Amino acid sequence: MSKSILQADSTRCWLCRWTGEPLDKHHVFSGALRKKSEKYGLTVYLCHSSCHIFGPHSAHQSGKTARYLRQQAQRAAMERYGWTTDNFIREFGKNYL
Repeated sequence: MSKSILQADSTRCWLCRWTGEPLDKHHVFSGALRKKSEKYGLTVYLCHSSCHIFGPHSAHQSGKTARYLRQQAQRAAMERYGWTTDNFIREFGKNYL
């Protein structure tokens, strides 16, 4: 398991920066890609209710928020691992930029 390459401070929500709600570890790429998210550190901590699960702009309710997270993760992975867009697509199946 890798430490997040997106977030150094796991005590604040990555989206809203608030510390007042319990945080959940969110795998930016889920489903079949969840293990790769973990392997490459493409995870962030999000407020359980408002930013992760239930809020109208949460990662699991808003396609716009999910896409934003994937774009940020792709940029971080390409920079950290020296990948081209093609390298990223080979690992994650799609270009989000």
